[in-house]
Amino acid sequence: MVTAMRQDFDRPCGRLIGPYLEPDRVRAPYAVKAAESLGRFHAESESRTRTPYQRDRDRIIHSTAFRRLKHKTQVFVQDEGDHYRTRLTHSLEVAQIARSLARVLQLDEDLAETVALAHDLGHTPFGHAGEEALNAATASIGGFDHNAHALRLVSKLEHRYAQFDGLNLTWETLEGLVKHNGPLTPPHAAPIASFDRRWPLLLSSWPSLEAQIAALSDDIAYVNHDLDDGLRAGLFRIDDLRAAPLAGPHTEAVLARFGALEIGRFIGEMVRTLMSALVDDLLEETRRRIAAAGPADAAGVRGQGGALAAFSPAMREQLDALQKFLFVTMYRHERVMTTMNRAKEVVTALFEAFSAEPKLLPADWAKICGAPGDAVTCGVARDYIAGMTDSFALAEYARVFHREISLSAP
Repeated sequence: MVTAMRQDFDRPCGRLIGPYLEPDRVRAPYAVKAAESLGRFHAESESRTRTPYQRDRDRIIHSTAFRRLKHKTQVFVQDEGDHYRTRLTHSLEVAQIARSLARVLQLDEDLAETVALAHDLGHTPFGHAGEEALNAATASIGGFDHNAHALRLVSKLEHRYAQFDGLNLTWETLEGLVKHNGPLTPPHAAPIASFDRRWPLLLSSWPSLEAQIAALSDDIAYVNHDLDDGLRAGLFRIDDLRAAPLAGPHTEAVLARFGALEIGRFIGEMVRTLMSALVDDLLEETRRRIAAAGPADAAGVRGQGGALAAFSPAMREQLDALQKFLFVTMYRHERVMTTMNRAKEVVTALFEAFSAEPKLLPADWAKICGAPGDAVTCGVARDYIAGMTDSFALAEYARVFHREISLSAP
């Protein structure tokens, strides 16, 4: 199906122009091939020293949206400590795992890494609490979805180039960004539906194996680093992990081998064995599914009725149980919830203020607004808030309401 669409895509996006330096690696037949890319929406000459996906990766790393991830919450807001993960450090850890898995599976490592680096670009300040608040506040204009906003960022809101808005990423990167968690069913979020009308992303199909690997790398990264951060923050103890699903046996094995350890050494030993178990299981199950399905090429991967990259059913069940443990002991911990509830208040109050009085927005944002409270103005306010870092959101709250608010104060 994708091959048949190439001629249509060649007109708006232009064919890739080379030569570029292709890494000297053996790739599986079902891997995405850079030389067969559907290209970019706006025609450009490709780099002579980088593949299209390497170039996408570099554009993402140099983007404003990527830099802002440094100051966006993963679980803990920044004033709670310097050593907890942010959206940026999380994205880097996901990219490392995705690239390693892609190499073993003989996939395009650069595409897997690129999708991993981009997967959280659309997140609001204050993590999932900020997204929940912004989604609720904007319900009348379609709500907010971080994957849809990520697409809007890389196709419209980033202003780095004179000839087009956005980063002009390849079709394969955009597909992975939007669909890395699987096919999308209607109704689609407005930014996705609008873009898909201009350049179809095959929303009902599975994405490439590279994108599937990036999504599962997200699971591996966040359960391991949340165990790390939760222990360091004192939200649960090592003894609590003895009975925790999946992590329990790894905790017992480390204690049996080394006895009592300082917290950093215990975390390092426990996390590395747990991460290895998840990676090994993912590789084994994915190879089994690939062998059973026998996809001849990347289009064959997209045409499957289900994911080819996956954990085994037993591991998936244990991983889901561990995620529930973290939900109860960490994400819904009183200390975290107090902070996140205050963060929601900040996001909601800012949206209400900006949508009602667009003159409060910076001049370049205010000039693209409509009337106070209309859909255009609300959309501008939504985009503006979604791009904020935690610290900037708090600064804007102080500017607009002439008072400061502390998220972690008692």
